Amino acid sequence: MANQKQLKILKQGVDVWNEWREENPHIEIDLREAGLSEIDLPDINLKDANLSVADLSLTNLSGADLSGANLIEANLSGADLINANLHGANLIGCNLREADLRRADLNGGVDLTGAD
Repeated sequence: MANQKQLKILKQGVDVWNEWREENPHIEIDLREAGLSEIDLPDINLKDANLSVADLSLTNLSGADLSGANLIEANLSGADLINANLHGANLIGCNLREADLRRADLNGGVDLTGAD
């Protein structure tokens, strides 16, 4: 279950979230099972975040930093991941159907095992 305090900060918008992340770089981000479908999160810092089983379908994550993120079984169907940094992200069992991955960074051992 997602950390409700973190979810509340995230829902205040990308600028608020990124500023909070900058001020709190050592806090582990737990957004497991979060319902984040169809929202705009361009250029958001979700580096090393736990987003396992999160619903990110149709979400705008263009330019997002998802490096090292745990996206196991996350739903990213139809998500905009243009220019997103997925370096070292774990995408095992992730739903990427119709996701736009143009110019996304998939280097660094991205695991797409079982991805749709």
